[in-house]
Amino acid sequence: MSQSDAQYLTKEKFTELTNELDFLKTTRRKEVAENLEYSKKLGDLSENAEYHEAREEQAKVEDRIMHIESILKSAKVLEERKADTIGVGSTVVVEKDGKDGSAEHKFKIVGSEEADMMQGKLSHMSPLGGAILGKRKGDVIEIMAPKGKTKYTIKDVE
Repeated sequence: MSQSDAQYLTKEKFTELTNELDFLKTTRRKEVAENLEYSKKLGDLSENAEYHEAREEQAKVEDRIMHIESILKSAKVLEERKADTIGVGSTVVVEKDGKDGSAEHKFKIVGSEEADMMQGKLSHMSPLGGAILGKRKGDVIEIMAPKGKTKYTIKDVE
């Protein structure tokens, strides 16, 4: 499995997914099964909207269980990184040079499953995330963005 194929998770995300999987396999599966049994008793299955909704919900729950199991099976839990080079788990401060001046942004490089720009979590598979992997403080990179080339200077690596 190459670095770009790996599912990187923080300890918190790993625990969150493990708890969700446990809930889905126990509580939620039971609820869905009970709804399915109840809806079967309502009559003709071909015209029974409650039955079809219960079957759809069952499929969604089973799909989510399989998705989480797949993630957890191949997951690599991130340790806090303290290194000069940027890798998954690093916290990075970059300065973006743009037409409107420059702006600093702080990101934690995470796996794609928990990427969330609003929380400052940047996927290692995103254009910027992938471009800064292996770089060091002071390096300058350029990436192609929808609005054209954008230049970033790496100000700090934690």
